[in-house]
Amino acid sequence: FSSQVDSTNAGRVLASDAAVFLKKSGLTDLVLGKIWDLADTDGKGILNKQEFFVALRLVACAQNGLDVSLSSLNLPVPPPRFTDTSSPLLLSGTASSDVPWTVKLEDKAKYDAIFDSLNPVNGLLSGEKVKPVLLNSKLPVDVLGRVWELSDIDRDGMLDRDEFAVAMSLVYCALEKEPVPMSLPAALVPPSKRKPISVPGAIPLIPSSAATKESHPSLPPVGILSAKPPLTQ
Repeated sequence: FSSQVDSTNAGRVLASDAAVFLKKSGLTDLVLGKIWDLADTDGKGILNKQEFFVALRLVACAQNGLDVSLSSLNLPVPPPRFTDTSSPLLLSGTASSDVPWTVKLEDKAKYDAIFDSLNPVNGLLSGEKVKPVLLNSKLPVDVLGRVWELSDIDRDGMLDRDEFAVAMSLVYCALEKEPVPMSLPAALVPPSKRKPISVPGAIPLIPSSAATKESHPSLPPVGILSAKPPLTQ
């Protein structure tokens, strides 16, 4: 606690220090803002040790697909995952490199066929090509935005074959009424993406182009859908 975020050893954490630390969880700013609001009970912009641990519990809930709410605090969840390995408190995502990928072979073949039908360029599909397929699922646009954000693991605005399979898996889970998680479970990260980085968001700080990328998932109005066959075919 003290070495990571309480640099003055005052037993409390300022919002600015906590923000830097919590961003290493790979969760979106929107989710982290909600976590902060719930943990900072008196609204002073400072967390004491107890409140900070509440924030950590909420991070773990979000990473495991649970609601970010105080009622989730009593549910059993694994410890939160962060991308910094300098403290025993923090779990490195690279430990998940030996977890088998949850995308089944027969499903991967199906997703690859859809991928190839969309005319990838250099093995990549742009957001524009993926959007009609996502929108065809008839899922809410905010859910599809999160699907895109989670599946574009390297944050390049394009999906390769494995990232597309992740997107399709998330869409099918959502169609089965399973909640789309706030961060990508380790088992869904494709083996090809697990080398140095196996947690979404574990990207070194990049110039401001990354900031504009964050807002990329805003999908176009549904009216411009092309008539592609539904995903369920």
